[in-house]
Amino acid sequence: MTSTGHETAGVQAATEPAQSAGRSTRGNEPLPAIAPSLGELLAQRVAATPDREAFRGPRGDGWQSWTWAETGAWVDEIAAGLLALGLAPEDRVAIAGATSVEWIIADLAIMRAGGATTTVYPSTAAEDVAYILSDSGSRFVIADDAVQLEKLLAHREQLAAVEKVILISPAGSQGAGDWVMSLDDLRNRGQEELTAHPDCVRQVVEQIGPDRLATLIYTSGTTGRPKGVELTHGNWCYEAAAIDGIKVLRPDHLQFLWLPLSHSFGKVLLSGQLQIGFTSVVDGRIDKIVDNLAEIKPSFMAGAPRIFEKVYARITSMTAAEGGLKEKIFNWAIGTGKQVVARQAAGRSVPPWLSVQYRIADRLVYSKVKERMGGRIEYFVSGSAALSKDVGEWFAAIGLPILEGYGLTESSAGTIVNRPGRNMVGTVGWPLPGTEARIAEDGEILLRGPGIMRGYHNLPTETAEVLSADGWLATGDIGTIDDAGRVLITDRKKDLIKTSGGKYIAPSLIESRLKALCPLLSNVVVQADGHNYATVLVTLDPDTTGAFAENEALTGGPEAWPQDAKVQAEVDAAVTQLNQELNRWETIKKFRILPRDLTVEDGELTPSLKVKRRVVSEHFADEISQMYAT
Repeated sequence: MTSTGHETAGVQAATEPAQSAGRSTRGNEPLPAIAPSLGELLAQRVAATPDREAFRGPRGDGWQSWTWAETGAWVDEIAAGLLALGLAPEDRVAIAGATSVEWIIADLAIMRAGGATTTVYPSTAAEDVAYILSDSGSRFVIADDAVQLEKLLAHREQLAAVEKVILISPAGSQGAGDWVMSLDDLRNRGQEELTAHPDCVRQVVEQIGPDRLATLIYTSGTTGRPKGVELTHGNWCYEAAAIDGIKVLRPDHLQFLWLPLSHSFGKVLLSGQLQIGFTSVVDGRIDKIVDNLAEIKPSFMAGAPRIFEKVYARITSMTAAEGGLKEKIFNWAIGTGKQVVARQAAGRSVPPWLSVQYRIADRLVYSKVKERMGGRIEYFVSGSAALSKDVGEWFAAIGLPILEGYGLTESSAGTIVNRPGRNMVGTVGWPLPGTEARIAEDGEILLRGPGIMRGYHNLPTETAEVLSADGWLATGDIGTIDDAGRVLITDRKKDLIKTSGGKYIAPSLIESRLKALCPLLSNVVVQADGHNYATVLVTLDPDTTGAFAENEALTGGPEAWPQDAKVQAEVDAAVTQLNQELNRWETIKKFRILPRDLTVEDGELTPSLKVKRRVVSEHFADEISQMYAT
């Protein structure tokens, strides 16, 4: 869950790292007892709160709920079924599918049975799925449906180690023969195994220690082949205890979980749930997020920055389109909220006159925005990529603080995070208790603690390149540590751009700021490497640009928007405003609106929606060349 922070430190961190080099920080909250394994942690949760709701998932037109006791029984039946198939300690079982309650049950069952989950994004291309399954040596695959099965059948000759494919939804899978069975069939087999050997799962769990492999997550990576990150039961159980220790989540919280469980960000939230015992409503359908927020009324939700950016862009663009008194009241309310948040962050009291204005702003504006998101959100958590400071300040102003965090798959996702009541927009907060962070001589952030990976699967040389003998992980991110011990991330070490004049540019800071200034934009990619000035490629967000097109009565459909003079003028105005905030060598001299958005399918985005700069530069080489032609 890589994330970036402070607006003003980017270039300084790239060119003057010594200002923060050697400084370190760590979380200082008490660390609760750490369970030996996730299988044992589940057993403890079931024993502690058997009748409490654990999960809720969509069924037909409604929702189905499972208690912890029901969850535990379902998990053990699947675990026993895997044991009946011959699963041995640390055998890999892949899960290829979207976020669902079944995904969670399968994952917990694999680990209860002593195996290790290999995660596969449902959007992963067939040849990459084959590579991951082959490299991991996965013996079994639990897949969503016939769509995922087709990917496996297309490369079956490469999957000699895969003995059985288990489909959650088997419809349409006829003709695959004995290679395929349904999840229900596996569960039935597990029930038979438990009838014959009631203690089979419990006996396995008792043998699982913290050093045992629990999860193999292949980093989606912005370059090169993905590497399998080996995360142990000890890694996840530490994360669970540390999340409990910082009191970011409580047993009475209701979480809306839509994040991809193939990603470490989603997985770490599951670990925390086992430790703390809150309820999760699980639905991985991205297009249902807004509707689900209003229906579920969660008190907590984690998400990638793009979700928060879209909410911000949608509301601000709609307000601007309405204009008049409504827009003036809205802007006044946001300004009032920002004043209150700034005073609170600085430890200053809020004067009575400002408190009165804030209450009026809440009644007129904030309450209506919060109601769209269910009306019960206490705070969001953002990770996986950079959160724009503008977006963070906007959400804080309306009373929906976003606790920005930071981590990598290699550090079990949850590593550094802001705390409730001490949130500082523009930073990613403090390390979890038991974890240390320090700044290397070149400005790189180093991490050490119980959440650091065991290593890369079958890649000892690559492991040694990032993991020192004394346990420090080189993150590849550049940042600083402030006087309060909070970490600020400024950019990826490999993403820093050097102009032909020898000046460094931190692109992510510029990109996130431009998206905040222009709600029409979806993706922004700065170009400058080897050139004497910076340019930028941008894509349009279909929702906000569609609303703009309707309000401005633009002619032509979405294919005409990139060339429309009014759209071009909106982007140009945002670039002009941005340039006033940048150093001379960072300013954007030209921009191009691309004819389409970047996609995972075209290889321009990772499954966690990070931009693959090299691929984008290759795919749009002509557009880049045109910007530097004259």
